[in-house]
Amino acid sequence: MSLNKNNLTLIFFTLYLTFALGQLEERRDSILMQDLDEVVVTATRTVRQLSSLPLPVTLIPKTQLEQTGVTRLNEILNEQTGIVMTPDATVGGGEGVQIQGIASDYVLVLIDGVPVVGRSSGNLDLSRFAIGNIKQIEVVKGPSSSLFGSEALGGVINIITEKPLTEKISGQLSHRMATFNHHNSNFSINQRKEDLGYSFFLDRLSTDGYDLASGDVGQTVNPFDNYTLSGRLFYDASEKLDFFVSGRFFHQDFDVAPSTSMEQDLNLLVRANHDPSSKTNLQYELYFTNYITDEESLDILTDEVLLANDFNQKLFRPEVRFNQKFGENTFTLGVGGNLETLQRNLFANNVSFFSQYVFSQYDFTPLEGLNVIAGLRFDNHSEYNSQLSPKLSVRYEISPSLAVKGSVGSGFKAPDFRQLYLDFTNASGGGYSVFGKEVEAQGIQRLQENDEIANLAVNPSRLGERLNAESSIGYNLGLTLKSGKLTTDVNLFRNDFTNLIDTQILASKTNGQNVFGYINRERVYTQGLETDIKFNGIKNLSLSGGYQLLFAYDKDQEAALDQGEVFARDPETLQTVRLERSQYFGLENRSRHTFNFKVFYEIPKWDANANLRVVYRSRFGLTDRNGNNLLDDFDNSFVDGYSLVNLSLGKTLFKHYQLQLGANNLLDFKGSNPLALQDNEVLINPGIQLFTRLNITF
Repeated sequence: MSLNKNNLTLIFFTLYLTFALGQLEERRDSILMQDLDEVVVTATRTVRQLSSLPLPVTLIPKTQLEQTGVTRLNEILNEQTGIVMTPDATVGGGEGVQIQGIASDYVLVLIDGVPVVGRSSGNLDLSRFAIGNIKQIEVVKGPSSSLFGSEALGGVINIITEKPLTEKISGQLSHRMATFNHHNSNFSINQRKEDLGYSFFLDRLSTDGYDLASGDVGQTVNPFDNYTLSGRLFYDASEKLDFFVSGRFFHQDFDVAPSTSMEQDLNLLVRANHDPSSKTNLQYELYFTNYITDEESLDILTDEVLLANDFNQKLFRPEVRFNQKFGENTFTLGVGGNLETLQRNLFANNVSFFSQYVFSQYDFTPLEGLNVIAGLRFDNHSEYNSQLSPKLSVRYEISPSLAVKGSVGSGFKAPDFRQLYLDFTNASGGGYSVFGKEVEAQGIQRLQENDEIANLAVNPSRLGERLNAESSIGYNLGLTLKSGKLTTDVNLFRNDFTNLIDTQILASKTNGQNVFGYINRERVYTQGLETDIKFNGIKNLSLSGGYQLLFAYDKDQEAALDQGEVFARDPETLQTVRLERSQYFGLENRSRHTFNFKVFYEIPKWDANANLRVVYRSRFGLTDRNGNNLLDDFDNSFVDGYSLVNLSLGKTLFKHYQLQLGANNLLDFKGSNPLALQDNEVLINPGIQLFTRLNITF
């Protein structure tokens, strides 16, 4: 059933005015209370209080997840400082998470500390992660390879699930319906009885989708339905030994007839926690994950297969961690291995990676008020050079109200399967080819034997040269100032990247198309400032705001500009002009300014709450359109800056029933896509999305 937009709008604002006129009752503020015991585990892989950490970490608690009414991981991340969900250059191409200007390819995503896989084209689709059973979300900004290895070059997002706490069976049943016939239902149940605890979670999401390009065939987001099923078991074998077993299964089908599209994700984890003494802890972990997609694009008239994409990725990882306390200091040592395999019809053969790693960390306090964390990790990989990843973080508490902190660390990302083994020729797109580094020599030879190569663009002796891991060095320097109920965090950051993998033309074909490969080439950096301000000085009212200033550039392009080697065509004068450094906008999909503002308001007398969240993103460019290999002021691919305003109201009825009404994108922003063809309007946002949710707890 679709929502009646006018009726829901009337109900929505009637309830809003009623809440606004309600009188406050003296009662404890749950939002204030949550700040007293905020602890995180991702930053150090041990339990640490958030306020004492020497590096930038964002914590999203369960209270915020519940009151905002969001259902998927990407929605809540987009409202956090320095974190942006970025669209692909083409509508419908998906979106990825960007941290401190670092692209989603370089951000590691974990569930309960273990990695998820499934990057068929670089981005990891965060909309496939339901948040109905999440305790909190932790985001570590900057290189974290000293603890987590590859893909943590830009940061880590860790989803922490809930644990059963009470002997009485408890849980919830909820249903949320929204615009576009969007339905989300979930059910959870959990119990902790003596030595045994369990939790079970089931989620279903479906929608009719929407269309942002009326002139194109099909919809921008096709109708789909998906299911998430997860279960967790906790068992205390003794006072010194406990076990944790978890499983998660995700399945999604898109309605794109006559084509087919299926996605599936499986995660299995067994973890043993052993405390031989009060100061010694051992953790043993076995983890397996399997991500599958099965896509087949058919011609509408002939049912001819235009493109098939079968993707089957598996990861098996054992790991052992040792923690030893020396007073207030903690030493951590870990060792493990990754066996990763991929079957893909775009590859000539099935491929596999095998790597081993060891990491250590010492968290100590050499002086009163001074905390130091030093970490080091060594990775040995079957397909690229070994990597050594150090990191040093320091926090000094000058006074109870003022602390400074800083960190420096290196990160790396191994070449992925696609960059090494892809063997693809697009028959429906004019016949261009793409070869991974390990198969490009054989691919070129095969094309030459078939007389398809007109000329080579590279020296034949360079074909098949080893790709190096992409690497970075990240710096963060910040301070925390507390003044009464006001807390201010300011952080300066800089991330320098080398050996970033880019595409290159290997050869031109006799049909006029090109053959592409991969090469280590780019040197880029991101730098800027981010600040978070929180105010809890008014009873039952919590205010917070965040701002990021970001500069992101390619060093080689900056050098070319300084040497006067970059030109562009002025669209007004039609003259070719030499570009100045000031006319270089920066890397694609990066906004100079992003801002968020949140108001959370509790009304204890009415057992109700309301919140308003505003997210602003300044203009950004999608791609180079004038052929000079950089994004400049003369390109016409810029998306204008915009604001998204989200509002949610909730009330508890008869203790166990919670009713929630809300609107995402309250101002009905739609925007336009600058890459659309002439006379073919393409939007970048579906507009206002109204929702209502009923939750029953037991």
